[in-house]
Amino acid sequence: MRVVPSPGNRAPLLMLSVLLLAGVAGAESELLLPVPKSFGVVPASTYDEKGRRVGDAHLAVERLENGRVRLIGQSGYEGAARNIVSAELELVNDGTALRLLSQSSASFDQSGRPLGKLSIDHQGREGRCAPPQESGDDVRTKELPDRERLANVPVNLLFLPLARGDMDEVEFQVFLCRGKPRIIDAKASVARRVKTEDGIRDIVEVQYDLDFGPMLSRLARPFMPKVAVWFDPENADAWLAHRMPLFAKGPTVMVVRTGIAPELLE
Repeated sequence: MRVVPSPGNRAPLLMLSVLLLAGVAGAESELLLPVPKSFGVVPASTYDEKGRRVGDAHLAVERLENGRVRLIGQSGYEGAARNIVSAELELVNDGTALRLLSQSSASFDQSGRPLGKLSIDHQGREGRCAPPQESGDDVRTKELPDRERLANVPVNLLFLPLARGDMDEVEFQVFLCRGKPRIIDAKASVARRVKTEDGIRDIVEVQYDLDFGPMLSRLARPFMPKVAVWFDPENADAWLAHRMPLFAKGPTVMVVRTGIAPELLE
């Protein structure tokens, strides 16, 4: 992960650099993520692009008996299009950071039929695109590079240093199954920081873009969904919401934690 320091925040960046260097040797993933301050299930709701509530959602971060950490998220339309994601991570560097071991994403269309499953095995260095069983298509795989920074799922952890002002930019990668399996570079930064009208909390909006190359990125940008993640950096459960497509060419939804009004974020 390449980080760009935020002025006046060199100490947190130095610590992060130390963690990165300590985690590179023999690591399947170069990314080291912050350990969440709290664990448990965060109830949420799914909203469509017109702001209508269309279904339940949740984000869960839990400790496993083997000491690892698991992240699970589910969102979508009630009885229709939906997405289920998960990631498993291990504690490293004396419990001060998390390293990804695996990630997965399973999608379902508007009729509830499975669209397939994307999975990333960081230890086995393999990305897999598994089609629905009834399709009869073959599973497609791609070998992961030695120095990969894939983070399809845990953006609520990956972007925390941005929300807290410890850095200005984060470069990472995403694994895509549309077409052929491929790895695309991505870059995230803070789009805005605002204080709510009641003055109770600051809200930080982080956006990221995929890099398809100079020419293709420029041509594709007007047609790409506006992906964003919102945080309350002063709260232990910093994640507030995110907006992204449920799957490739699928509906873009906004997933908002219970107790937060969607219009507050927009």
